[in-house]
Amino acid sequence: MTVSREVELEGHIIDSGMMQRCFGIIMDMGGSFSVEEFEVGRHETDESYARMLVEADDLDQLQSIVHELHQNGANPIDPKDASVEPAPADQVVPHGFYSTTNHPTYVRYEGEWIEVENIEMDCAVVVEDGDDPRAYTKVLNAVEEGDLIVTGETGIKVEPPERPRGEQGAFGFMQGGISSERPSESTIRQIAEAIAETKAEGGKVLAVCGPALIHSGAREDLARLVREGYVDMLSAGNGFAVHDIERDLYGTSLGMDTESLDHPRHGHKHHIYAISEIIREGGIEAAVESGTLESGVMYECVDNDRPFVLAGSIRDDGPLPDTITDAVEAQNAIREQAREADMVLMLSTLLHSVAVGNCLPSTTRVVCVDINPATVTQLLDRGSAQAVGMVTDIGTFVPLLAEQLVGEDESDC
Repeated sequence: MTVSREVELEGHIIDSGMMQRCFGIIMDMGGSFSVEEFEVGRHETDESYARMLVEADDLDQLQSIVHELHQNGANPIDPKDASVEPAPADQVVPHGFYSTTNHPTYVRYEGEWIEVENIEMDCAVVVEDGDDPRAYTKVLNAVEEGDLIVTGETGIKVEPPERPRGEQGAFGFMQGGISSERPSESTIRQIAEAIAETKAEGGKVLAVCGPALIHSGAREDLARLVREGYVDMLSAGNGFAVHDIERDLYGTSLGMDTESLDHPRHGHKHHIYAISEIIREGGIEAAVESGTLESGVMYECVDNDRPFVLAGSIRDDGPLPDTITDAVEAQNAIREQAREADMVLMLSTLLHSVAVGNCLPSTTRVVCVDINPATVTQLLDRGSAQAVGMVTDIGTFVPLLAEQLVGEDESDC
């Protein structure tokens, strides 16, 4: 005896690959399906619709299949409201709670579909009752006793972003995937146009940076992008800020002169000296105000009022006074930044790219650049499928990007 359930797909389900993915999921998980209704959009802007009957050998298998289909945008045909249960204690959710994707999500409550606010992956959905009900995400450590938590998958709709059709302005090229190539002028120009378009629309650009950007000699070009307003926010670790500051105070990064590639005497001590000087000043902002810190990415962030988050790790030296050493506090600070970002540049950092990517909705445009293809692959595998990956040298990419956006640096002329 088999069990079955109807699901539906809506939108550009053919050219986006959604329908093909759903067929594959059902067959790979041992189920079967029949297409009961199929309406094909006949023009470029038309959407398509499909209704399928999904069959499985037992209820557990069916639920597993429907769960995977749901994560990929196929929603059960079910007019019932979402199920909610109160959290039994702080940081404790009911069994079978709904764990979110990073796609736009809606829950049906009291007969109405409500969009889930602040969507990000791996969260619980809290429904706030009242005259104007709300639904929003909470990470598990933020759940409070009595919060109404959505359970199961009844009354929930997920809408994965669809591949753009035809020319979509500067963002037409941003369709996900990885490009392993030298940074061609056309690709960099398209990314520059996407940044310029984001800014022209009043959006914000977040740069997520690793220390390799400083070591590779791209520091001055990123500082220019911050100064000229093409980077609105910065997310990095203690190491990035330390080596940026070391470059200003001692002319080195990790003890090496990034221009001559020489290793000055006692250069290996420069990074800890730099930390000591900033601690003595009382922080990065105080060091800028006193004139101790006169250039670089962190200097431009302070001088131009660009907010930054420095998240610490167990291996940090110092750390700098500005570095957030509490992991949960750092996550919350990153989360607030991510919610403000309309476009994110992830520049040569695996851990911070994944951390920020976990907080982003799938509708946020992401460009990830790293010389190591594993960084880009892991970001996409973790769920940031909207990211455009470019496997190339960050020390070449950032200067070319800055040249496209703000022109040639006069100091290089």
